Amino acid sequence: MTPQELKSIMGSGLLSFPLTDFDTNGDFNRRGYIERLEWLAPYGASALFAAGGTGEFFSLTGQEYPTIIQTAVDTCRGKVPIIAGAGGPTRYAIECAQAAEKAGAHGILLLPHYLTEAGQDGLAAHVEAVCKSVKFGVIVYNRGQCRLTPATLARLAERCPNLVGFKDGIGDIELMSSIYMKMGDRFAYLGGLPTAEVYAAAYKALGTPVYSSAVFNFIPKTAMEFYRAVANDDMATQHHLLREFFMPYLEIRNRMQGYAVSIVKAGARLVGHDAGPVRPPLTDLNSAEAEALGALIAKLGPQ
Repeated sequence: MTPQELKSIMGSGLLSFPLTDFDTNGDFNRRGYIERLEWLAPYGASALFAAGGTGEFFSLTGQEYPTIIQTAVDTCRGKVPIIAGAGGPTRYAIECAQAAEKAGAHGILLLPHYLTEAGQDGLAAHVEAVCKSVKFGVIVYNRGQCRLTPATLARLAERCPNLVGFKDGIGDIELMSSIYMKMGDRFAYLGGLPTAEVYAAAYKALGTPVYSSAVFNFIPKTAMEFYRAVANDDMATQHHLLREFFMPYLEIRNRMQGYAVSIVKAGARLVGHDAGPVRPPLTDLNSAEAEALGALIAKLGPQ
């Protein structure tokens, strides 16, 4: 897939981040991961991000990563495109990007580098180094320590033809509007705040109608229903689902830092697609929280 083909895929539809399956010891569970991808693939997502944020990229080892991406590509070949997560220190991010390209992934989502703050020149050098290490398309994730300005993105767009996508995980409306006004259709844009459905209508108004859904991991039918409501400006359906599911869901998610991933694994477990525990430093929901989540899911009906 060419970078422009990846950009086209990001132009419409719902995207999602499959969980990474671990066994009771916390080791990668390849069979469980295959079954998860086989379950999710037919629901209609435009692409799946393997080893992304919800897939706990930040906890994976360098030895596990190529196996996970290869498994996703092989399982979903001919069904749904696979975009690989990549990130961390520049040289490690390059290793991940090259492994993903070798495995046959359709591109990468470049997650933030690790820990240290950096100026715009340093951030640009990091993104450029990763882009130039591969031929396929790159989507940059504005989040955490990686906060690129419109001017920096413009420079990167000139230097890196394969930088074709921008994902926002900050939620700064002024910044997002400035980026969109400056870059226009040079990038495909993706809403990427945790529980992106809550922000979907606002981001569509900004020119970013596409977003990634974490809840697709356990309520794929409802996730697609909500996406169609956003696409069709069906505010009645959006408000109903926000009121009955998403806002109570946020109340559980917000009880603990890191629950944005943990609550998704809990949801998958509750609907019969257990992905195992989260890895430290994340913690799983307690029994009362899981019970409350189960009640919310039950109200939605069969998925």
